[in-house]
Amino acid sequence: MRSFRSFRSSPTASGVDRPLVSQRNRSVPTTSAFSRRSRVTVTAATGLASVLALGTLVVVPATAATPVAEPPAAALLAPYYTDLDLTGDRQVTTADLELLASHLGDTSASAEWSTVAAADTNGDKTITATDIAALSQRMIYDDGEFELIEASTIDMQAAMNAGVLTSVELTQDYIDRIAAYDKATPDASAVGRALNSIITVNKQALTAAAAADAERASKGMTSMLLGIPIAVKDNYDTKDMPTTGGCGCWNDNQTTTDAAMVAGLRNAGAVILAKASLDEFAFGFASEFSSYQPAGTSTLVASPYNLSRTAGGSSGGTGASIAANLAGIGFGTDTGGSIRIPSTYNQLVGIRPTVGLASRDGIIPLALSQDTGGPIARSVTDAAVALDAVTGVDAADPVTSEQTGKVPESYTSSLDPEALKGKRIGYVTTMIGTNPTNVRLWNQAKATLEAQGATVVAVEQTPAFKRVLDEGSGSTNEFKHDLNEYIAKHLAPNVAARSLQGIVDSGTYVPSRKSTYTSRDAITEAQYQAWAGPAGTHTTQIATGQALVTKMMDDLDLDSLVYPSGTPYNTQSTNMRLSPNTGMPAISVPMGQAIAADNTITGAGVNLEFLGRDYAEGTIIGLAYAFEQATHYRTTPALYGPLG
Repeated sequence: MRSFRSFRSSPTASGVDRPLVSQRNRSVPTTSAFSRRSRVTVTAATGLASVLALGTLVVVPATAATPVAEPPAAALLAPYYTDLDLTGDRQVTTADLELLASHLGDTSASAEWSTVAAADTNGDKTITATDIAALSQRMIYDDGEFELIEASTIDMQAAMNAGVLTSVELTQDYIDRIAAYDKATPDASAVGRALNSIITVNKQALTAAAAADAERASKGMTSMLLGIPIAVKDNYDTKDMPTTGGCGCWNDNQTTTDAAMVAGLRNAGAVILAKASLDEFAFGFASEFSSYQPAGTSTLVASPYNLSRTAGGSSGGTGASIAANLAGIGFGTDTGGSIRIPSTYNQLVGIRPTVGLASRDGIIPLALSQDTGGPIARSVTDAAVALDAVTGVDAADPVTSEQTGKVPESYTSSLDPEALKGKRIGYVTTMIGTNPTNVRLWNQAKATLEAQGATVVAVEQTPAFKRVLDEGSGSTNEFKHDLNEYIAKHLAPNVAARSLQGIVDSGTYVPSRKSTYTSRDAITEAQYQAWAGPAGTHTTQIATGQALVTKMMDDLDLDSLVYPSGTPYNTQSTNMRLSPNTGMPAISVPMGQAIAADNTITGAGVNLEFLGRDYAEGTIIGLAYAFEQATHYRTTPALYGPLG
């Protein structure tokens, strides 16, 4: 694509002028994503004259190849980047600019006014150069220098649309960072260790990236995930990499199909870059794994902010790799906190969706009563973009049928910086805890919520609410049953360890887990049914918890409940159980870091979690986005800057 630039001066701090259309680091009302991919065709643009804009020149290419969409099946981008679309492809491209420029000077009395009226941004009933300049700001396009560190999906797509970057180059950059950083020990501390966040790098990643580049060249940007490199936790089946579950016993588990969520990502044009490390079979928060290691040995994942500390778990590798900028976006799984704990430890955004929003088929299970997959990202925008790609009803996971009619066209439409205004946000007082960092950050967060227009409501804990938090994880009574179902349906036939006893017999697992696997193997089918069957105690308690918390929110007219996701490198009591013990969705977003005066762990991050009603992901995404935009608490790990 030839550069479409407006040369109006936009002075930077250094005094160097940048083109108006260059958007990096520009604040916008919302960010956006495709919720579906659309077919497009390419047509030659008509020759157009340059027009005077604000005392400078707007240049429109005379022979650019401009994608023009066929009738789209669904909205492709959230409002900021779509509501001025003139050409029907539900995004703003050079085709829209060319069309508007051809109507320069038209007024509301002109015969074709309806064609361009939407772009009359100042409402003066005349198409002027000011309107063309305003429209250019709605393009995902940036021909400035691309910076990989902390780059968002918007940044990546803008650079690729401008021809500054290709997906192949982007993917290679992340591969290079993994090679340089993942096994290195940049911390001079004697107790500091390597990140150990990646188990496998996809040998087909560059091929997939080249295919994405070819699609962009022929059809334009067909998805906000087109060409974006993604790391998935190594319990998601991938047809081009083994799925080990973090266990050396399953090193050879090369499945022939993708997990349903991975298939959704590929369908959206994403590049599956790597498999991230995890706590073996997703059991705990340590993120200790044995994949591709000698029998009797294991490795721990580290937080990129403090290499002597865990990255949390069980999706610790996803958390560490995304925080250290080793991939664009990550995916984890969450049974009792395994997306949100790595998010709070690593200053990231994590979404645990409603159980039923995304299919779990092809994911190694821990406890299907509570298991769900979701994104881990550096921003709420990226998390919303990623979530759009993985929703959908799947007959292989019947609970997904519950989402019918409850999923918006795109979760990015909820990205409103004023979403907190007029909302009622509740917090259960006992969930704040007494940790000095948490108390300080909560008071700060509460003030921010109120400053953004929310009413914050204190809620006293009742005995019934406490029972919701006290309900245990399903992993004890469900793991054997659910794992056996995965083994029967998905495990590669050449894998010898085909039961919990077989895993123990293999000798290739995290050494400390033997007693856990032995005890889980002793669970009978009767015990499983009494716990997780249709009338099981756990099944009943989750339903009771969902009804109780929903009624509490309804009675108090609350839009969300909030609470700390953890403490500095630890959990906060039973807070992480509220979402899995009700099945309700939650999003975790940075709310600051510990300081020396707290006398905790200086620099450690702590997140604020927003819980919503079933299938109200859009609501809590909007609330979290507004909080994020008002605070910008995420920091970049100092040890993992640009490669030299």
